[in-house]
Amino acid sequence: MKLFLIIGAISGFLSVALGAFGAHGLEGKLSEKMLKTWEKAVDYQMFHTAAIFITALLMTKISSASLTNAGWFFLAGILLFSGSLYLYSTSGIKFLAMITPFGGVAFLIGWTLLGYAAVKFL
Repeated sequence: MKLFLIIGAISGFLSVALGAFGAHGLEGKLSEKMLKTWEKAVDYQMFHTAAIFITALLMTKISSASLTNAGWFFLAGILLFSGSLYLYSTSGIKFLAMITPFGGVAFLIGWTLLGYAAVKFL
């Protein structure tokens, strides 16, 4: 639980920092399309940072491998989905955008595991 709270805090900090960097540091340097891609990465990182916190808080009430796995899948999703979009939007390398769906699948698995644990144990 403590590890996911730390991961969540770091990811939340990075979400805010990367959002500000995108709004102020990349404006005028990237196309409108690539700025929107950057913003999508920030949004999904922050949404799933909240999911990591929810997972950690549920771990105080529930001891479940499903919750632990959900937390790791959320983190993997952030790294693959948001990470690939950050890199793609700043580099334009299309191959990086092909990694993004794997992050989306990781998010879906994380939400499924979180829901399973909540229904089974609460």
